[in-house]
Amino acid sequence: MPAPVQNLLVVVPALNEEESVAAVVQSVREAVPTAVCLVVDDGSTDATARVAHEAGAVLLRLPFNLGVGGAMRAGFRYARDHGHTVVVQVDADGQHDPRYIPELIARLDTADVVIGARFAGVGDYGARGPRRWAMRVLARAVSRVAGHRLDDVTSGFKANGPAAVRLFADTYPAEYLGDTVEALVIGARAGLRLTQLPVAMRPRQAGAPSHQPLRASVYLLRAGIAFLLALLRPRVPIPAEVAS
Repeated sequence: MPAPVQNLLVVVPALNEEESVAAVVQSVREAVPTAVCLVVDDGSTDATARVAHEAGAVLLRLPFNLGVGGAMRAGFRYARDHGHTVVVQVDADGQHDPRYIPELIARLDTADVVIGARFAGVGDYGARGPRRWAMRVLARAVSRVAGHRLDDVTSGFKANGPAAVRLFADTYPAEYLGDTVEALVIGARAGLRLTQLPVAMRPRQAGAPSHQPLRASVYLLRAGIAFLLALLRPRVPIPAEVAS
């Protein structure tokens, strides 16, 4: 495996996911037993932190809600400060299948960021109407920046190699929607190599989806704005690797 497994950090950003987070932590530990599973409690008001800790996760608690981008930046900084060279993001609602993690990591041999793509021919995950149309437009736009086809640029299931960890520890967008489209644009413009792995999604294990049809359309409109803002930002160089 190209990335030393002992250096793998699986980051699970979680906001009020007490009903599903324990099962997610357990499935991560089963899929990659030697990885460290870090749950970033993003200002939850329920028992998410306690349940995650009892399930065996390392716990990082944020004092208030920062959003997925802020939680992931905290995860990248934890990785940098604790010697983890590979970071995999897994959502706390149980839809991401950790059994794909070894395949995602394997593709880091020729890439810096590997996206678990929901629309690349595996599984039956679907999106309809304005949401799907907007996703396609965003995918084409980001693909042009990346220099090759990417089918799912709003996926939160991603593996990040050493260069991406160094870059995102300081620059991962903490703004709303920054964790998907904007992060990929920042990475591509910095010189990170982006690729994808077709994955199947699992049913959400608890709670309700956060995006209903109207809200989904607003979400993707804001994602388009995030894409444009990312293009307007100055290019950020990838920090050099620090000699040990």
